[in-house]
Amino acid sequence: MEIIITNTPEEVGRVAADLIAGVVRSRADAVLGVATGSSPLATYRRLAELSAPGTADRVDFSAVSVFALDEYVGLPDGHPESYAAVVQREIVNPLGIDPANAHVPDGSAADVDAAAAEYDLAIAHAGGIELQLLGIGRNGHVGFNEPSSSLTSRTRVKTLAPQTRADNARFFDSPDQVPVHCITQGLGTIGDARRLLLVAQGVDKADAIAHVIEGPLSSRWPGSILQLHPHATVVIDEAAASGLALADYYRSVQEFKPRAA
Repeated sequence: MEIIITNTPEEVGRVAADLIAGVVRSRADAVLGVATGSSPLATYRRLAELSAPGTADRVDFSAVSVFALDEYVGLPDGHPESYAAVVQREIVNPLGIDPANAHVPDGSAADVDAAAAEYDLAIAHAGGIELQLLGIGRNGHVGFNEPSSSLTSRTRVKTLAPQTRADNARFFDSPDQVPVHCITQGLGTIGDARRLLLVAQGVDKADAIAHVIEGPLSSRWPGSILQLHPHATVVIDEAAASGLALADYYRSVQEFKPRAA
């Protein structure tokens, strides 16, 4: 796992966006996994700058496909806090992605279990995800894989933890409006991506980051699956890194990392 510690939350977004832009520059029709929530917003803002018309070395996202990590179950079509709406608003429109190439689990399906299985197959039929962007919850969840999730789980329906619902209540008019269930890519599905990129900012994420990076592999901290991945990168600011025992070592690794000629 590569650990990159930046000075500011904004720099987290810049570093992560540059990594994503490199994937798209090398393959115009790349398949990307996208996350919602607050952690990736700085990354999306920087990608919007890189994809703006007239920008030098502009990154063209028009042929890129994206798959969202998750979706609430039971929100009405068009609800502004559905992840279908969020992906359209924060990713598809700003980056100029073809809406037909944007995929989100169907949380309003009559059979949500079947919809989850179909979503897992759709990712495979697209050739798999080249790079999966991840945030992390304070309890260590990635996607909506709450603590105790199977490390080999596939896309499925999950019950949201009380902490997760409380953290997401800020997006709704009242806590009671936050859905109880979701469809989420499983930890096994996430691990199938050829590259994982996790971003986190702020001291509220420091405990989760410390467990995910330096703790044992455990379903108690679902994000610890990154320890198993052959190409995982974590980009965090100083506050999110404040619980790491080996932070100085990670900084040293970056300082002396071999650079391409």
